Amino acid sequence: MVDKLVIVRGRGFDPYENLALEEALTESLPAGLFLLYLWQNQNTVVIGRNQNAWKECRVSVLESEGGRLARRLSGGGAVFHDLGNLNFTFITCSEDYDLDRQLSVIEGACRSLGIEAERSGRNDILASGRKFSGNAFYSHNGRSYHHGTLLISVDQDRLARYLKPSEAKLKARGVDSVRSRVVNLAALRPGLTPEELASAMEESFEKVFGMKAERIVPSFISEERVRELTERNSSWEWNFGRDLPLDAVFEKRFPWGEIRLELGVTAGVISAARVYTDSMDWTLASKLSETLEGARFGREEMISRLRSSDLKEKDDIVSLLLEQDI
Repeated sequence: MVDKLVIVRGRGFDPYENLALEEALTESLPAGLFLLYLWQNQNTVVIGRNQNAWKECRVSVLESEGGRLARRLSGGGAVFHDLGNLNFTFITCSEDYDLDRQLSVIEGACRSLGIEAERSGRNDILASGRKFSGNAFYSHNGRSYHHGTLLISVDQDRLARYLKPSEAKLKARGVDSVRSRVVNLAALRPGLTPEELASAMEESFEKVFGMKAERIVPSFISEERVRELTERNSSWEWNFGRDLPLDAVFEKRFPWGEIRLELGVTAGVISAARVYTDSMDWTLASKLSETLEGARFGREEMISRLRSSDLKEKDDIVSLLLEQDI
């Protein structure tokens, strides 16, 4: 049961520290608290937990222009952050997690600024028919969070230059570019700033949950843990180290998301299975890897293992394998 609302503001624009603080807050959040964390990153592409960095982002261009790539814990797709973007995270005990109320906070904040927002698909929020917010989700050890982006005055030239949208996703949505499917809220309400939207989010948070929120510098987290997570988040191993040279690549888009399966084969046996996906099910990649590693490379054993697994998406993945010439 929620008995206290807490608001925490980010303390800088470093994506690695901001994501570390988010994770530390989630790990250490006391029972009964519902926390809204508002933060910003400077010139950063953030990819989902199971995405291939090189496939989602033009890394060399991003880095040559002083940008950084970061990997988050949650699923979903790649996003671009700059100081024209406001990021939010709702953190609470899993039993108090309420996606409908959390999305209502965003809708209420926009409404208070004269912008009508509507939900679309599995994780987007639209205004005037175009996306201004994408959302992703994570749960661990009885704590859950829902986080996302709010585009206010993002540099759309950089956004389009750095991100590499999948052709399958664009075709499914009937659009031909990143730019054509997103909108800055400042285009709908001229002069809108991230600070103004942050204040509207705070007020809407209190209104939706029916109690006043305490604005704090959290004392319940370990600064040593934040430093440890920041170091991990900034490492090559965390952000790029999963991208290994592999022998077979299969990919397809399904209603639940896109999947790319890269298999390394040694002596006829799958020695490494790397799964990249923007599925909201953040456990899919690890479960599918465990299912396929050690199997003989061929339809029969791979499909047999899939059909014996508890993966919700197994029938779709079996159909993908049946399409392959293996």
